[in-house]
Amino acid sequence: MSLALVTGASSGIGAAFARALAAEGYDLVVVARDSQRLAEHGGELAAKHGVTVTPLPADLTTADGRAVVEQRLADPATPVDLLVNNAGMALNQSFLRSTPEDLDQLLALNIGAVQRLTRAALPGMIERGRGDVVNVSSVAGFMAMRGSTYAASKAWVTNFSESVGLAVRKRGVRVMALCPGFTRTEFQQRAGIDRGGVPRWLWLSADKVVRDGLRDLRRGRLVSVPDWRYRTAVFGLRYGPRGLIQRRAR
Repeated sequence: MSLALVTGASSGIGAAFARALAAEGYDLVVVARDSQRLAEHGGELAAKHGVTVTPLPADLTTADGRAVVEQRLADPATPVDLLVNNAGMALNQSFLRSTPEDLDQLLALNIGAVQRLTRAALPGMIERGRGDVVNVSSVAGFMAMRGSTYAASKAWVTNFSESVGLAVRKRGVRVMALCPGFTRTEFQQRAGIDRGGVPRWLWLSADKVVRDGLRDLRRGRLVSVPDWRYRTAVFGLRYGPRGLIQRRAR
């Protein structure tokens, strides 16, 4: 039976990945800071789908927390077939209004954890000649958002995933950046972001994001943007005149 490890698995897109993969018959290792929620959700999935779900509490903003998950990913006795780097955070403040400590924490989670866990998983996957990594990024990474360290961190995730994906695809391993737009999760609430200004038609469900992402992964895509509306927007952001895009972001 295949094994998947999902970070940020206690809610939102991470929980949706855990549900979808359990339904496909994957055993799971689920990672988040909230050990109680992990245990509760894991128990529900195990009972419903007859899979093994192992909670692995870890704070990925810390070196010790990352090391726990790196060690699990590198364990050859129980290899991980699919890694989903979903854990992430945003700050409801501009760069200049954020403390250096908050900025360091954001970068440690959004960039540091993605890099370290991907690096831990890939050698075993390459040796076995198979394996998948999904790094959850964002449509925001295609934009020059004023004062947004979050958008900059997601630009890194997308570029990193695409670059590494190109390097390992001939070895039987797939690495993909999943770039959703506005998705109904606890993410905005935790970051203190007001959702009221976003039109209802722009919101996606976490389950749709995951369905589209898994479909695109299996099609061999390096970057997945769920929903045609966001794919159209990203096309304009990627190939439109840079100056015009920057003026619209002001």
